[in-house]
Amino acid sequence: MKLDARTWLFVTLVAVLVTCLVVGDLVGGKLTGLHLFGREWVFAVGMLSFPVTFVLTDIISEFYGRTAVRRVTLIAFSMVALTFAIAYAAGAMPWASFTQSEGWDGVGELHFSTVFTQAGRIQLSSMTAFLLASLVDISVFFLLKRLTGNRMLWLRATGSTAISQLFDTVLIQALAFGDKLTPGEYINVVTTSYLIKLVVAIGVTPIIYGLHELIERRLHIQPAPLDSELAQAKTHQRDA
Repeated sequence: MKLDARTWLFVTLVAVLVTCLVVGDLVGGKLTGLHLFGREWVFAVGMLSFPVTFVLTDIISEFYGRTAVRRVTLIAFSMVALTFAIAYAAGAMPWASFTQSEGWDGVGELHFSTVFTQAGRIQLSSMTAFLLASLVDISVFFLLKRLTGNRMLWLRATGSTAISQLFDTVLIQALAFGDKLTPGEYINVVTTSYLIKLVVAIGVTPIIYGLHELIERRLHIQPAPLDSELAQAKTHQRDA
């Protein structure tokens, strides 16, 4: 079966999005810090992959519409859940006897469990925050699109991200680290993480415009019609 450019683009966007989410959750248990302006700015290294998800979610929303991006969100959430289900199933399987010897220098039980199965709370927190924040992002994106038409891409891209990532940051830090951090440390991590996400959201706006232009001019794919988005919104309201 020969796939057209629009289908190939969609498959590629979804594949990269899911990869970034899975990798972000796998490495998200590590906290790092940058020393700037006389203080340490602490954030999770899982944020390295999140700027890519910002861009991809906005591009999918713009070119494929509300229904498509909602389904992609659910698929991404399910794939992250499947990843961790496989990891925990693998962790529950017995180890070969020779891996328990002192001379074994390969991956051992402690290494495996530390990386894949000891961060269950962080992983579940990240999944929950991602799903809820993504639904907020989609709602705000299409609300702003209805208010502005197809103009002001920067407003709906940055505005939806700014609101949804505030929700995401507060929620994930509370679920994952709420009882492990003092109130001051919690505020520090939330503030730092959100400021980084906000700066990144603003910084990737030119990339979104560049991809938008590339997709329209080179691939000859047009954004989803605004009329179809309005029809979808009415359908969702009736279903609700």
